[in-house]
This record gives sequence, C-alpha cells and structure tokens, in this order.
Amino acid sequence: MTSHLEFGLDTFGDITRDADGTLLPQAQVIRDVVDEAVLADELGIDFIGLGEHHRADFAISAPEVVLAAIATRTKRIRLGSAVTVLSSDDPIRVFQRFATLDAVSNGRAEVILGRGSFTESFPLFGFDLRQYEELFEEKLDLFAELLKQEPVTWQGKLRAPLTNQLVVPGVEHGTLKTWIGVGGSPESVVRAVHFDLPLMLAIIGGDPKRFAPYVELYHRAYQQIGRPVRPIGVHSPGYVADTDAQAREELWPDYKAMRDRIGKERGWPPMGRDEFVQEADHGSLYVGAPETVARKIAATVKALGVSRFQLKYSAGPLPHGKLMRSIELYGSKVVPMVRDMLG
Repeated sequence: MTSHLEFGLDTFGDITRDADGTLLPQAQVIRDVVDEAVLADELGIDFIGLGEHHRADFAISAPEVVLAAIATRTKRIRLGSAVTVLSSDDPIRVFQRFATLDAVSNGRAEVILGRGSFTESFPLFGFDLRQYEELFEEKLDLFAELLKQEPVTWQGKLRAPLTNQLVVPGVEHGTLKTWIGVGGSPESVVRAVHFDLPLMLAIIGGDPKRFAPYVELYHRAYQQIGRPVRPIGVHSPGYVADTDAQAREELWPDYKAMRDRIGKERGWPPMGRDEFVQEADHGSLYVGAPETVARKIAATVKALGVSRFQLKYSAGPLPHGKLMRSIELYGSKVVPMVRDMLG
C-alpha cells in the first residue's frame, strides 16, 4: 500500500491570532485557509480537507464553498471535507454540492462523511440528537444510492421517499470519491464495508497502533464479502518547525487553549504539559522537526498499512504565518523523508 501513499492536510479553519495576540475575524481566517491550500498545492501535497463546524472558534461552516474558491487557484491538489456532518444535512444537497465542486475543479473533489464529534449542527438545523445513529445510517444509505448516478428510487423513515428521481449535476468522470470518517467504533468500520467505502480513521489521541484491530476488522469484513479492500487513511493533529524544541514551544500554548476550551464543554480536566509531552512522544500528536515528524508518520503507516496520512495542521489560535511555515516544511521535507523511509 505504501507505494501509493498519499499525503494530506486538514484544517477546521481554527480562529487564529495576529502578532499582537488579537483574534482575527472569521472572514480573514477563511481567506488565509485558501492561501494555505494554494501553498500545499505548490508543494505537491495530495489533498486538502476542510472540516465543517458551526461554532465561533472555527471559521468553516461551508467547506464546499471554500474548496471551490481553492479550486480556482490550484492545479492538482485533491479537495475534500474533513468531515461533512451528513446526519444534519440533506444527502442530495451534499451530493449536488460536491458534484458541482468536482466540475469546478476538473475532477478533484472528494467527500469524507461522518457523524461529527461536535453536535451544534443538530439543533441548528432542527434535528433530534436522540436520532444521532438513525439519521446517519439512513442518510448514508441514500447517499450510497446517489453514488450510482442513476435515477433513484428509495424509501426511509425520516424523509420523503424518492421515485425514479434524477439528481443533477452528475459527476463528469467515474464516481465521487467518498470516505467514511470513523472515530473508533467497530460498528462504524463494518458500516463502511457494508457500503463499500474507503475508511478514514480520526486518530486524535493515544498510540496509533491501538487502531490496528479496526484495520484488521475492515480487511476481514471485506474478505468475508469477497470484494477487494478499499483504501484506509489516518487523520491526526501535528505541527512542524525547524527543531523539536521550537515546534513544541510554539504549539503548546495554542494547542492547550484549543484543547481546554473543548474540554471544558465535555467535562475534561485542563491539559497539563505532561499530557502534551506524552502525546508528542508516544501518542497521536505529530509535532517536531521534519525528521521527527517523518519518523512518526512512517511508523504509523507501517503499523496500520494505510494509503493516506492527513495532518490536521491548525491548532487553536496558532498564527497563519506559523501555519504556512509548518505546511512548507511538511511538503518540502517531511513528505520526501517518509517516502525514503518506507522505500
């Protein structure tokens, strides 16, 4: 698998600060994200993923719109979500928006569908959180039908049925590349196999090797249905600087700010420096000089046999200039090193 290894970058459009420490307006952050993606394209990075959120600390609520803007300024980088919260959206509209993005970008669109680890979109769009599982299952079932690009006849419990319904625009060539984003439940892995879709593992804490059983389950489930296994990817946070010490010192305060803000909502204690160091040394935080980050990515790719690694490069209010430098080092140093390490 590693011979076809792809490298991506993900961001949620975290609200960043300027040199004085003032938080930037969301509009400026969105424009900065477009510039970050342009740099990634120039460096030959394979994929840029934008997460969908509906809260003040992340600027991107409409990934496809920002991705369309990126499409007009880039040539080869693939463009996708990270993730699209399908449970609180309409599958037909999601398909139409990404098919439109695919047209604008000359076939570079992808979508990563997930349930999302944040729940703000449910009350915002009038969905009942008690139907969290049911909504995703049913909407994914409809989305899988749309991927066939044929008139759709479909019936569920939570929306009106469709009879021989044509959905436009279609995808110009082939099908829309669609991944299932999984946070770590066996049911989600089996669901991805049931719908015959690639798997994107969101590994945001702990030893990445603990996800090996999910990879084995995915392969075993495909074996049982007699189909070739689909690609597996990993999404994890990280930050690259010129030295290990610099990377940790620059990332730590902003990473802690983001982690503590989210943790307060979820009842987690504040993050201590020891926990940060543990994640950097042995967990799923890819922070350090290019060689350090490259070694860690190579180890994860080997352990899990994945065909794509996506680095979530933004972290809380970490400034745009530092993010640009991190992207530059990732594309120019880390990616070639990982390829060399994996032979």
